[in-house]
Amino acid sequence: MPPGVCYGMQDVWEKGGREQVTLEFLLPTGIYLSFPVARNDTIGTIKKMVWKNARSEPLFSVLSDPDAYVFTCINLTAEREELEDESRRLCDVRPFMPVLRLVAREGDRVEKLINTQISLLIGKGLHEFDTQKNHEVNEFRAKMRSFCEENAQDRQRLPWHQWMKCNFPCDLEPFSMVVQSGKSCSVKKLLVNVKFEASEESFMLQLDPQDFPVVLMQNALRKKATVFRPLKQEKPENYTLQVNGRWQFIYGNSPLCQFKYIFSCLYGGIKPHLTMVHHSTIIKYQEEQGGLSNQVSKSRSLSKPPPLPLKKQNTSSLWSIKEPFFIQLVHGTRVNTDEGMKLVVQAGLFHGGELLCKVVTSSEVSVCSDPVWDQKLVFDINLCDLPRMSRLCFTLYGVLEKTKKQRSTKKKNKKADCPLAWVNTMVFDYKDQLKTGEFLLSTWPSAPDDKGDLLNPMGTVERNPNIDSTAGLLIRFPSFRPHPLYYPPLEKVNRTSVRIHKTEGIGQHLKLKEIVDNKNHTEFFEHEKELLWKLRLDVRAHYPESLSKLLLITKWNKHEDVAQMVCLLRTWRDLPPLHALELLDYTFPDPHVRSFTIRCLKKLGDEELFQYLLQLVQVLKYESYLDCDLTTFLLERALSNKKIGHFLFWHLRSEMHVASVSLRFGLILEAYCRGSIYHIKSLMKQIEALNKMKALNDFVKSGSQKSASRLQITEDMKLCIKQDTYMEALSDVISPLSPSIVLSEICPDRCKFMDSKMKPLWLMYKNKWDHLDTVGIIFKNGDDLRQDMLTLQMIQLMDVLWKTEGLDLRDKLDQAIEEFTLSCAGYCVATYVLGIGDRHSDNIMIRENGQLFHIDFGHFLGNFKAKFGINRERVPFILTYDFVHVIQQGRTNNSEKFERFRECCEQAYKILCRNGTLFVNLFALMRAAGLPELSCSKDIQYLKDSLALGRSEEEALKNFKVKFNEALRESWKTKVNWMMHTVAKDNR
Repeated sequence: MPPGVCYGMQDVWEKGGREQVTLEFLLPTGIYLSFPVARNDTIGTIKKMVWKNARSEPLFSVLSDPDAYVFTCINLTAEREELEDESRRLCDVRPFMPVLRLVAREGDRVEKLINTQISLLIGKGLHEFDTQKNHEVNEFRAKMRSFCEENAQDRQRLPWHQWMKCNFPCDLEPFSMVVQSGKSCSVKKLLVNVKFEASEESFMLQLDPQDFPVVLMQNALRKKATVFRPLKQEKPENYTLQVNGRWQFIYGNSPLCQFKYIFSCLYGGIKPHLTMVHHSTIIKYQEEQGGLSNQVSKSRSLSKPPPLPLKKQNTSSLWSIKEPFFIQLVHGTRVNTDEGMKLVVQAGLFHGGELLCKVVTSSEVSVCSDPVWDQKLVFDINLCDLPRMSRLCFTLYGVLEKTKKQRSTKKKNKKADCPLAWVNTMVFDYKDQLKTGEFLLSTWPSAPDDKGDLLNPMGTVERNPNIDSTAGLLIRFPSFRPHPLYYPPLEKVNRTSVRIHKTEGIGQHLKLKEIVDNKNHTEFFEHEKELLWKLRLDVRAHYPESLSKLLLITKWNKHEDVAQMVCLLRTWRDLPPLHALELLDYTFPDPHVRSFTIRCLKKLGDEELFQYLLQLVQVLKYESYLDCDLTTFLLERALSNKKIGHFLFWHLRSEMHVASVSLRFGLILEAYCRGSIYHIKSLMKQIEALNKMKALNDFVKSGSQKSASRLQITEDMKLCIKQDTYMEALSDVISPLSPSIVLSEICPDRCKFMDSKMKPLWLMYKNKWDHLDTVGIIFKNGDDLRQDMLTLQMIQLMDVLWKTEGLDLRDKLDQAIEEFTLSCAGYCVATYVLGIGDRHSDNIMIRENGQLFHIDFGHFLGNFKAKFGINRERVPFILTYDFVHVIQQGRTNNSEKFERFRECCEQAYKILCRNGTLFVNLFALMRAAGLPELSCSKDIQYLKDSLALGRSEEEALKNFKVKFNEALRESWKTKVNWMMHTVAKDNR
């Protein structure tokens, strides 16, 4: 290496413009080249420059065609990276050193290119999966790849109109809302502007909003025939309708007014603009996708992977071994803590959240980096009673002797526990085999408040990948028999549990009904458990939706009861999907229960599934093995509906930095990409745009920290956006927030940033079809927005439930006051039920049409802010006299309008109460997300109270009326809080 080489190029890549960088090139002939290139040159362009410069060098004739070579570099993560994608720019590759090496390309180019793109897309190199040498990872990857690629091939064989349902699913309003609005819709006539593709001329057509899309297409073709008189009559079934400027289509057997785009246009007084697209265009899109998939499938070896090895059959039945289960705690590694402490390991066996037997505690050993226990930990449970999903949970903590105070003569010395780390592992492996041999478990750091929280059964069973910086525990599973022991297969379960059909619940049915009818009942007395178990056949026959209660009282540490429950479950009636969601909680880990749950969830329509996708992704964290029914279900639905696939990708991708889930989520993302090769290009463009937005945001924050003027920072930001690399990356992007919206061309002169702490970017885009209109997005970097995301999801769900019952509290009505009144009613109820905090005047907005809406949901479930020990929010929800003034149309005696507003609030609240269990279940499933204000069951108690779970509708409404009057009576306190917030803001 020549002297003077600068190591570390981070600062170079942060710069903008076409500044040049001197790169060094090592050719396979041994020749060394050095010349400047532009930061934003593509790898392909640089390769051409290398060939041009190499012509005058020795041994040039020895070189093969340029396509036979690929550049490699050392990237910023200190890994060797092959630059297969030659469309990438140098400033996006960001090599650690200014050196590119040209090497002969090995292996299949298409396969390697796809692997490179997937690695960049998911933020994790696929080679990391290979280097693990983990049989479970390898088998899961092989199985999911075959599954997803076969799914892609099946999708390509679909007729064009069915293929459209996968790639451009219809975006519809709840049908009952459309029916309820039918009367008002039928009075109005819908005017639609329609043009044909590749034609600038458009027609204005008048229709009934209840007409189907085919009627609109018939009228458009009739109008076209009248004007242009074509030789051949065209059929409407050969066309589809596209929303201008969006990847959104209108087709099928739903009335026009049910399509969200038409619905919003109708009530907003806007003319819809649509394009008639011939099916040949759609078939062309389909063939392009198929071509990409075919390239990949051809590049793969024709030979199928070898079959999985057959499971070895044991000669002993696990259920016949009445020996206590134990493990050997050998020693620890990299344990660092204070001197003077003793180290202790605690271990517990769990099934879900249930402790199967007493916790076992090790002896105390002195502090050192490699403490040795070499101790047998015996659990008070026999092998025959180990549940299939037994989870072994460890915690490592220090014990410090506290010195006795002189005045404290009666009290003994106390021991203080200092939690250090925790780790979990399964007792059976992914092939049902009881584990044997040594396992080094790298732990996760922990700092719970008390000893009751030391064990963490809800936590992951993945080991901490940061093995060089975390404590480890070496444990040994013994060999109880000379041959492997497997959990008994389903056939043995059936034979063991035949006798349950003779069990009949007789009497006490009223008590049973009382137990199952109590929605807020999750803890049971012993006599209630006995009754539920005794009458389990009656529960199956008459109260199937109370399955969760029966599962909670099942004795999972008694294999006879487990066998009976499994057999009972096989004949259980399918639950409504929204009831089945509850069974995805970590409390119910049994594989038969989870398979049953997925069977029920398969009945969810795409729109419903999309509504709960956030929770379904989070509960993946509860799965104990990579290959599970939930993963297959999500992939299957994502590959059959591009909208679901888009959001599944982003839900997973947004947590790839979390060590405990990066392996699982990375593998699922890889599988999704394998099954939707065509989607990779669009997603990579979105990733590139987000990276540029982050760089832009960092630039703005840096300027603000240097106390530059806002005007100067804004001008510099606009100049930065105008650079070629930024303009290219930020234009023609599918919006990550909505895959049907195209952010066509960014308008640098209309972009700005906002004043709040994180300096969010306000980016404006041209509307491709209407140059007088713009599309805006806000980009915020540095805040955890998952809680806001959950809150918005719940408000959207509330809106769907209200609309389903014919109550529209959001969409535009005839007057702005009506819009304000109804949207205010919706938010009063929503913010009360969800316990939204920090409701100052900066977080409540109003549109020009009168629609009220809230932003910033950093506090919910009653976690209200306090200042100097005083609660800043002392009302259930915001209802100031200013709001009342608008609702009453400025007249103090207009009680009729206000009573109507009150009735809307009460009706909205009753609808939510009737769906209270759904909201509680969805919040419960989000505990896996680790949100600071939603981490345990206690956090959900606020929601149960606000929705009056377990009370009658009359009692619930009575309580809401009290809260409503309190909000109205105490509204002066809200105005005081707002004034204090404004003063504090002005003094910053």
